[in-house]
Amino acid sequence: MTELLLQTQDARGVVTLVLNDAARFNALGSDMLQALQEALDKIAMDDSVRAVVLAANGKAFCAGHNLKDMAAHPDLSYYQELFTQCSRMMLSIARLPVPVIARVHGMATAAGCQLVAQCDLAVASSEASFATSGINYGLFCATPSVPLVRNVPFKQAMEMLLTGDFIDAHTAQAQGLVNRVVTPQTLDASIEQLVSSIVQKPATAVRMGKALLYRQREMGLEAAYLLAGESMACNMMDADAQEGAQAFAQKRQPQWRG
Repeated sequence: MTELLLQTQDARGVVTLVLNDAARFNALGSDMLQALQEALDKIAMDDSVRAVVLAANGKAFCAGHNLKDMAAHPDLSYYQELFTQCSRMMLSIARLPVPVIARVHGMATAAGCQLVAQCDLAVASSEASFATSGINYGLFCATPSVPLVRNVPFKQAMEMLLTGDFIDAHTAQAQGLVNRVVTPQTLDASIEQLVSSIVQKPATAVRMGKALLYRQREMGLEAAYLLAGESMACNMMDADAQEGAQAFAQKRQPQWRG
């Protein structure tokens, strides 16, 4: 049986997870969700990891949930368990202490589009396309809407959700769903440029910064400022932040601890 999820880690601590179910367009069935959850749980406990790249094999990045499997199990408890499992995995991406970058080379639909939206950063090939297409099959993409409306302006998100129509990569970038759009030939180089910039930064600052952004986004303005101020004060107590301040004062390059 083909391994559903491939994983590698380089010397810098950059983990690459590759969805490897090309025959089913890397659908997020229960087995794929379990494989992703187990990988994310292990990464969360590994202090050597600095960043995660989420990629895929085959023509599609991810086609979302497997509608054939869903049609074969017309049972409320089955659907509740599947969507709970998917939501837990998506939340694990947000809670992971390191950045997760989606490498989107092809189509990302429904929960596959959700997966792109849930990643912290996304780089797309100019050949990629995106849709929340459940509505075409009588199913409003409710769970994909959660990260979608936190990436894309409300009316653009509503149009995607109500029509199920595809948007191309450049439209996705203009609307905030992806950071960069590049040619297929330069996709890996663009990912490497982004990863290289991140891993050169102090690990503690990156971890604290990601956690802060997700927490303060859901708060009111005053509470967000209080949380952000406390986060910065604690960050400044870290040895790397002290080194950065000293390096600035002494007009030299900082020497990061980690």
